[in-house]
Amino acid sequence: MQNHVKRLREERGLTQKELGEKVGVSRQAINAIEMGKFDPSIWLAYDLALYFGISIETLFLFKEEDRK
Repeated sequence: MQNHVKRLREERGLTQKELGEKVGVSRQAINAIEMGKFDPSIWLAYDLALYFGISIETLFLFKEEDRK
C-alpha cells in the first residue's frame, strides 16, 4: 500500500526511530511501512494519521487491487 509517511516524516525533520517512538513501534516497522513492505494495523495507521494531523485516507492510498 502506498503512503505519505516518509514525506511527512522528513518534512517534520524526524528520523524513522523518532517517529517510531512517537507512535510506539520500532524504526524497522516505520521503514517497512515507508517501503510498502508492511501494511500497518488499523490502530497504527490511526496513530500515524493522528500524529500527522490528517485522515487515514489521506495518509494511506487505498486501491482496490491492493486489497488482500
